[in-house]
Amino acid sequence: MLYIVISYLWASILLYLLLGGADFGAGILELFTSDKHRSNTRKTMYKAIGPIWEANHMWLIIAIVILFVGFPAIYTTASVYLHIPLVIMLMGIIARGTAFSFRNYDAVVDEMQLIYSRIFVYASVITPLFLGIIAGSTVAGRIDPAAHDFVSAYVFSWLHWFSVAVGLFTVSICGFLAAVYLIGEADNETDRRRFITKTKTTNIAAFACGALVFIAAKYEKIPLAEWIFGNAVGILAISAASVSLILFWWLLVRKKTQVLRVLAAFQVTMILIAITYRHYPNIILQKSAPPLSLMNAANDKTIAALGWALLIGSIFILPALFYLIYSFDRRNRKLAGTGHT
Repeated sequence: MLYIVISYLWASILLYLLLGGADFGAGILELFTSDKHRSNTRKTMYKAIGPIWEANHMWLIIAIVILFVGFPAIYTTASVYLHIPLVIMLMGIIARGTAFSFRNYDAVVDEMQLIYSRIFVYASVITPLFLGIIAGSTVAGRIDPAAHDFVSAYVFSWLHWFSVAVGLFTVSICGFLAAVYLIGEADNETDRRRFITKTKTTNIAAFACGALVFIAAKYEKIPLAEWIFGNAVGILAISAASVSLILFWWLLVRKKTQVLRVLAAFQVTMILIAITYRHYPNIILQKSAPPLSLMNAANDKTIAALGWALLIGSIFILPALFYLIYSFDRRNRKLAGTGHT
């Protein structure tokens, strides 16, 4: 049952990156869109993220609950030593969602719409930035339970070049995913070409930020290259991602966009596998203490109850989620057929 719980944890993190990441990326793209095209970008964005807007943070909640119930030592360590970036990320999620709702459903349209829009786009950058910083901090080996001062314990645990580089990489990945998803939702050829251009730009930015992560890892003496290229699984995952990237660009240049979403999701999945496989089951690498492992879970009865709860919950949640996506897609097709937006 432990491996079922771990599988759900990994899957929830992946789905949050793919779906929630695309959600954040929509705001990132809006930030870098000119005033002339911003209105069309927003309309396309609403259509694209509508099916996942109501449910994307579910995956984050599932991951947090799994850690809280099944792996209390990991949960406690992360929430204590990384509480500053965690609070900033959660504030970003709240501010972004609130601004999005008020911007679209406020009964009064006035200058506050501009403020809502600014909060939305800036929070769309800040949230994945600190999500990446948290992820980078867990494996950087800078969390120090033996630290005797506030700065060493609660600031330098996450504020270093490697975690910031991972944060920037996460932002670029989110922008890339959003640009890919928006291509298929464009209503006209002009917007479609514009989103194709943004896909190329964000993909190049993701590649550059990925290189920055390796440079920062080298500077911080973090064996990232060994983690990825020091085992067959990592090499296979990166090779698969590279081949799919070549195919992705070949299809993108020829404007054959039908399977681009699948390829983009596949690339992100392969990258996550390559990064996490080498130090599995260790999920937090510490400076002055042994790593925290997923094998050091709660007692067997707790893990069994958690595993059954996840399995039974999936029976109810997943069909409802698929129906939500189907309903939004059917509604969009119906509106498109009648000429409404």
